[in-house]
Order: sequence, then structure tokens, then C-alpha cells
Amino acid sequence: MSCERVFRPDLRNQPVVVLSNNDGCVVARSNEAKAMGVKMGMPYYKMREQYGDRVVAFSGNHELYGDMTDRVMSIVKRQSPHFIRYSIDEAFLILNNKSADELKSWGEALHQEIRRSTGMPVSIGIAANKTLAKMASHFAKHYAGYKHCCVVDSDERRIKALKQFPIGEVWGIGRKLTARLASMDITMAYDLACRSKEWMQSTFALPTLRTWKELNGEDAVPTEKPTEKKSICVSRSFDGMISDLDILRTYVANYATRCAAKLRRQNTFATIVGVFIDTNRFRNDLPQYSNYFEKKLLTPTNSTILITQSAEECLEKMWQKGFQFKRAGVVVSSTEQGAGIQTNLIDFSASNYERMKQLDKVMDKINRIEGCETIVLGSQQFPHSPNQSKSQKFNDVLKHEHRSPCYTTQWNEIIELK
Repeated sequence: MSCERVFRPDLRNQPVVVLSNNDGCVVARSNEAKAMGVKMGMPYYKMREQYGDRVVAFSGNHELYGDMTDRVMSIVKRQSPHFIRYSIDEAFLILNNKSADELKSWGEALHQEIRRSTGMPVSIGIAANKTLAKMASHFAKHYAGYKHCCVVDSDERRIKALKQFPIGEVWGIGRKLTARLASMDITMAYDLACRSKEWMQSTFALPTLRTWKELNGEDAVPTEKPTEKKSICVSRSFDGMISDLDILRTYVANYATRCAAKLRRQNTFATIVGVFIDTNRFRNDLPQYSNYFEKKLLTPTNSTILITQSAEECLEKMWQKGFQFKRAGVVVSSTEQGAGIQTNLIDFSASNYERMKQLDKVMDKINRIEGCETIVLGSQQFPHSPNQSKSQKFNDVLKHEHRSPCYTTQWNEIIELK
């Protein structure tokens, strides 16, 4: 939302939403959209029926959002040697040797620098541990008097904050646990903090006990780096149903290339490539078929071409005529770190490996700057007739009819291919 408004200042104070893949449903809402009654997960067509053009909708522009948040994080990272990126738009810093007044001034100055450099608003919470810092960030976001930075630096301020904070909003307290706590008359963060340690240990598991400790001012949540995924899956349900192998193969090729790109982003290599296909199980009037087939790779890889070829081979093995398919997906698994993969003498070629590596590097760079799937494999292009326009020939798997331009990632470099 904030990324879109940076380049569309006319939308400030206007209801805005961001849509999921294929423009299916609402996945992000501005405060104005929330006030109008737009619900998270509301189908886009229902929102249009109910609110018409009063709500501005954007397709998810992940290239823009990723680039803008990376710019914000680069500014934040310079502020402390102890920087932990928690998610795409959240990070923790460890600050030492600063008084409460210095922390407040530091936070306000950081917000101003980020706003001046990127146009993005941020909320900064400062406290003795991560749970209280996230709580302080919530107050900084929703109360203008904090000037985008809230500091919880004493027991008095901590208790005051806990009394005003719903238990369901506490970091680490999910929906099911919120309902369980409500049955125990625990509705605010302060209610949980007041329970005894013995009662907490006998009633809850370690994660909830850590949350209780943090609410009471201890630093109990360990700092952990995100672990690489051991398997990656990209799948979609189709707008309609597909009975043509060439069209289904194109979808599978698109999913395979996205799996390969994700592998390269976390510097891992896959040893297994699998594909699954399903018919529509809700259509009892149609014959049903589903299957999964996988191929074990002799040498682990994250090459777009090799993974796509393997996925297409899997599809060919299990394809059957006479069925209307509703969903397909590609799974890469048993990933290995890139620092020491075991090659196989039968299928490994050092020169071919280097060419594939350079090709993927160039494709990733162009697609990162110009937008997702600016450069694609031939197998990613849908079959077309001579009457189709150029834009139709290079049709994307995902609908994004309301996508904003990639303002910050336009092509401005020359890449030399050797």
C-alpha cells in the first residue's frame, strides 16, 4: 500500500487495496478501506459489486515492493552492526549505550531519513526485547503523537502498554491460542503477564512461556536466522479447465522457472523435481484423475532450463487424454547448499554448467529490473494462432490487470553477454 502511494500521492487518505495472484481477492488494505468495511480475503468481484470505484485496487507488484523494501532495509542496516531482518518489511536492531531520550531522537531521525530517501512511512518501536518492541511499533503506527517512534523504557510504560494491548495482537499469539486464552479470561496482554510462572509452565508450551517472559521485560526469544526451505512448491488453480497438453505444459514450464529462481535466491540446488496435476474434484459430472511424478537428478541443479526440462518430462510420463484439469504444480525438493554439491560424472559438464549459470544470472538481473518474466524460455509461451496480438502471444500465467508500473526497476544498465 505504502509503495503504491509513494508514486501516487493522489491516493493518500483514499481507500486502496492490493490483490492476490490472478487478481483473486484482497490481501492488503489501507486504513480507509478497512473503515469502509472491506474484509481481508474478500473476492475482488464481490468488492467491486459492493463498493464500485470507491476503492482503488492494485494487482500485486512484487518487483516494486521488493525493491522499495530493500532500499528501506539498506538504510536501517547502516544504523547498527546488529541487524536481523525478520521479514520482507520488518527488522530488529540491537542498540547499546543510548539513553531513553537518545533512543527517541534516534528513532525519529531514522524515520525522517527513510521518508526523505524513499518516501516510505515506517513505524519504529524500541524496548527491552522483540515482543515489546513490536508492541511499541504498533503504538507508533496508530498514534500520531509518537511521531512514528514509540519507546517503552520503563516498567511503568510497559504495564501501561500491556493494559491497552489485546492479547490477540501480541507477537506469537495466534487465533487458536487467542480463543483458548479468552476462555481463561485472558483478553489483554496484561492479563497474561500477571499469571505466575508456575501456572504458565504447567499450562503452556515453551513458545508461549517465552512470550510471557518477554511481556514481563525479559529477553527470551532467541535471535535466529531464517532457514532455507527444504522444498519449494509453485502451483495454481486455473481460471477454467484444461484438456490440451501443450497448454498444460506451458503452465508447468512457468511454475518450474519460478521454482528455479527461488532456488537461486537462497543459493540452494534441487535433487528432485516433481509435478502434480488434478482435475476438479467438485465436478462430479466429469471423470476424475490426479497424479504425481518426480525425477531424481544425478547432479543437483538450480538451472532454469534443466529444471524446466525435468518438469516437462514428468508431465509427459503421467499425462492422460480425456480429462479436464483444474490445477497443476511443480515441487523441487531435497535442496542442497551451493557451497559443495556433489557432481555426477555421467551427466555433468563443467563448460555447460558455467554457460547455464551465466544465462540464469543475466535472466535474473533483467527480470529483477524490468519486471517478472520480461525474459522467458520458449516453453513458457502459450500456443497461439496467427490472429493473436503480440501481447497475447506472450501471455503471462498470472492475471495482473491492475498492476502499477515498476517505477524503480526500469532497465538502466547494459549487460554484456559472452
